[in-house]
Amino acid sequence: MRRKNNSLSLWILAPVFALLAVSGGCKKEEVPPPQPSPAGAPAPQAKPPIQKQASSARPAVTTSSQLDFTSRKDPFKPFIEPKSVAKVAPALRGRRVGGLLPIQSYAVEQFKVSGIIVGLRENRALIIDPAGKGYVVKVGMSIGNNNGVITRIAPSYIEVSERFRAENGKMTKRTVKLSLSKKL
Repeated sequence: MRRKNNSLSLWILAPVFALLAVSGGCKKEEVPPPQPSPAGAPAPQAKPPIQKQASSARPAVTTSSQLDFTSRKDPFKPFIEPKSVAKVAPALRGRRVGGLLPIQSYAVEQFKVSGIIVGLRENRALIIDPAGKGYVVKVGMSIGNNNGVITRIAPSYIEVSERFRAENGKMTKRTVKLSLSKKL
């Protein structure tokens, strides 16, 4: 094996080191050694001056025990605010105003029974609203705008029990039968 000759790098680095030596290096000032004091007198110790530390951090601001969040946005407030219902019409008293399903927005007599499925555990029926949308219903589901509840699904009809407040103020209960339409 041959060793590479590093003479080229020595020729380049030698003048750089010579310039540093002539110019004084990094120009660090040396502190002269303390002068010997006369014999018998204590020598005062000369301390180098202390440089004040400069920091980019802001000093801590002392605040009161309560924080001010008036300029902050509430993270729990919904983006869309619901419309407030000021007054309920007299015909809608006693009913739920908001959160109604589409199946609860029509009168029970307007629905048409399209099919009934008789099962081992429970029966189900397919009903169609006046807009043409179909719903699969079972016993116990709410239907109609008078708080109707499906009480029975027979092979040929559906019974809906409605309980509502009549115009005279008394609670009225009625049963509506929706029969399966005959095929032509």
